[in-house]
Parts: sequence; C-alpha cells; structure tokens
Amino acid sequence: MQHATRLSYLMQQLQALPATPESMPVLFVGHGNPMNAVECNDFSKSWSAIGRALPKPKAILSISAHWLTQGVTQVLTTEKPTTIHDFYGFPPALFEQQYPSPGAPEAALQTWTIAPSIIETTEDWGLDHGTWSVLLSMFPQADIPVYQISIDYRKPPQFHYDLANRLQSLRKKGVLVMASGNLVHNLQKMQWQSATPFDWAIEFNHLMKAAITDRDDAKLIDFNGFGSLGKMAHPTYDHYLPLLYSLGMRNRDDEVFFFNDVIDMASVSMLSFAYIPRESAHSGSVV
Repeated sequence: MQHATRLSYLMQQLQALPATPESMPVLFVGHGNPMNAVECNDFSKSWSAIGRALPKPKAILSISAHWLTQGVTQVLTTEKPTTIHDFYGFPPALFEQQYPSPGAPEAALQTWTIAPSIIETTEDWGLDHGTWSVLLSMFPQADIPVYQISIDYRKPPQFHYDLANRLQSLRKKGVLVMASGNLVHNLQKMQWQSATPFDWAIEFNHLMKAAITDRDDAKLIDFNGFGSLGKMAHPTYDHYLPLLYSLGMRNRDDEVFFFNDVIDMASVSMLSFAYIPRESAHSGSVV
C-alpha cells in the first residue's frame, strides 16, 4: 500500500477514537535525520497529520534512542524541560529550534511509583531531538506536558520489554507513549545523495514489519537471532531498543497500523506504526 493511502487509513482509525479514550494509542516513530524537524517532507507531514487526528493526551511519554544511561533507568521530573540540540554539522536554523512544552512531573512520579526499584527520578535532562524533532510537527503548539524515560544501555533487550509491560497502565491515565528510534539505523553506510536502499536494509525492514504484524515479540526481543543481518542494520542497537518499549506497551486488543514505510538515505528505515485499541479501530489492519 502506498504511503498516502496507508497514512489516510491510519487517520481514519485515530479519528474514530473518542476524545477521552479508555486507553491511549502507542506510537513507534522512525525519527531519522534531524533535518526532518524543519523540512516539509512526507515524514514531517505525517507527524503533523497524526497530531491533528489524535485525541489530546494529558501527557506524552517519550522513549528516545538519544537518552542512554548506564546501569540505571531515569525518568525526567522537571517542570520546564530544555530543548537539547544533540547533534552537530547541521544548519543554524536547526539549532535555533525550541520546543517549550511544559514538563509532566506528576505523570513522571506516577511512572516512578510503578517500578521504584528500577527507575530513578532526575531533573538532569531535557527533550532530545528524538523527541522534539517529531513533536515540533505533531504538536506544534507545545502545550502538552512531555517527559522522557532513559534507556539503560547495559541491560539486555528482555529488560526493556518487561519494563514497558509494567508501565502499560500509563495508557489508561491519558498518557500517549511515543517510542522514537529507527528499525534500520546504520550511519556508517548512509548515503546523503542516494535514495536507493541497500538490499540488506530492505530485507531487515521487511523482517521487522512481518514480526510486528505477527506479534512475534520473542523474535524481536532476541536481537542476536538476526545474526550478521542484524549487525549490519544496527552496528549499535540504541535506535532499536525503543521498539521494545512500544511492543511492551501494547495491549492484547490493539491493532497495528503502519506509516512512513521508507528507507531514507539508503540505510535508515523510517518505518513507523501505531497501536490503537481494537474496539475503536475499523476491522482489518492495513500493513
């Protein structure tokens, strides 16, 4: 299914949700090139359309590939998160961008109370570009409280999936969960001038999409099972781990809807998806 048709179908599902749904959707967003924050392209247009269609959340929880911690998982409790420009070599216009949303200390503390033996609170962070580069288009008014939890890079994949499963109840409190990474992310092979994807990027992207559709979480958790293909798609797995949070946040009755099924710059998958409660979605998932 072509990009525009798939996105239109997703919009129908989101617009079918009540203004205050029993359970908020979960998003996995391929954020890709930071320039997507300021360029008008298919990616930023899709984020904008999704923001217009979503019921307004009470807060947004972002799990971004760009907040990695070592030996601890942290939750951001600050009332006024700063906009972090965690990149270099880009035009000044990108560094000038600000996303002045309020923080969500109450929701952050609720998150901490679910797993206090695992999560620590902190004010020593902000909103990194894995978060604000998407939200700048999705919710441009920056009027929804936003907070993040970090990814403990020392922990195995199963840890992240299990933690997300424990945090699933946040969806019933009006929290929109957005995991932000990329399902293929090899910057060493990235081609700025080429739009022709590598064969291995296409193959891994297809495997990801099929496993998500089939709800084969065990396959997706066992990253080592992808062997050399997985190592080519993810020389490091920082951009892969947010996927496990979206999977762990999924309810039994959620339907999956894909969008932005594109390999950008030859080696970065922008494939994204939304989990939407089945009772609100039309029958049949378009993949």
